[in-house]
Amino acid sequence: MRNGIKEDWPFKRISVIVPCYNEEESLPILYDEICKVSEKLDAYRFEIVLINDGSSDRTIEIMRKLAKEDERIHYISFSRNFGKESAMLAGLRESKGDYVAILDADMQDPPGILPQMLEILENEECQYDVVATRRVDRKGEPLIRSFFARCFYKLMNRMSETEIVDGARDFRLMRRKVVDAILSVGEYNRFSKGIFSWVGFPTKWLEYENKERVAGETKWSFWKLFLYSISGIIDFSTKPLAMASLTGTFFCVLAFVMMIFVIIRTVIWGDPVAGWPSLVCIILFTSGIQLFSIGILGQYLSRTYMEAKHRPSYLIRETEKDLLSWKDENTDAE
Repeated sequence: MRNGIKEDWPFKRISVIVPCYNEEESLPILYDEICKVSEKLDAYRFEIVLINDGSSDRTIEIMRKLAKEDERIHYISFSRNFGKESAMLAGLRESKGDYVAILDADMQDPPGILPQMLEILENEECQYDVVATRRVDRKGEPLIRSFFARCFYKLMNRMSETEIVDGARDFRLMRRKVVDAILSVGEYNRFSKGIFSWVGFPTKWLEYENKERVAGETKWSFWKLFLYSISGIIDFSTKPLAMASLTGTFFCVLAFVMMIFVIIRTVIWGDPVAGWPSLVCIILFTSGIQLFSIGILGQYLSRTYMEAKHRPSYLIRETEKDLLSWKDENTDAE
């Protein structure tokens, strides 16, 4: 028993998963907010699963401190930075709650709406298994970033049968059966927004205005977001391969027509040399298309290669259990 909390599990449990990468400033603020929410939901038992994704600041020290003070805290510290997708996967695997929530440490996902999300799922007439959130605006973001984000969602929904809601966040509250379904998807290359949608289950969307980070700076540069979007398209659509095939077919037909044209022109006018600049441009253009198509094929092949390796999605360096064992060893030594 710690902090006056008794381990009495007839109560339903709520697991809150928080991926962290260099969040030493925002993590204490988030923890205080979660504690306020847990006080309002005193009919439930909370567990807070913190994932240290190879942070280079004091994030792990703060996690250790919180774990010593609050037995509801469970933390996992990776051996290096494996990325947010791996952090969320580790949190889902560690969670034990009847309901499981994922939210960012920067307070852009407000914990204050968790009671509202829970109320929806607990409604006896509720047909939903997930309550997810989406931003209705992108205030505070650079215009170019917002433009490409909207383009990504439009392109993704055109190319993939898995629909992803524009502005969808990873912040959501799920029933245990949904979490089990997500964990059954054993992909190494994970695009969680797509996986959340692919597993199905009725989802209620809550809209809220974009919020600024409470501290620190975003870890997502434009280039990282671009690569992440490419990964999402590749992981949930084979249409790029079809587009490459159709493009190759089109240029084969075009080349055949041009060959006939050149032969006829040579026979009639006898001037096969004229027009070489345009010919060079055509060669460069078609070569670019070929390299682009090979690049698409390479993306799919590289993912197959990584899946075939069967590497773990992450490696654990430390958990709160290690912290407890260290404490026991020191106590025995005394």
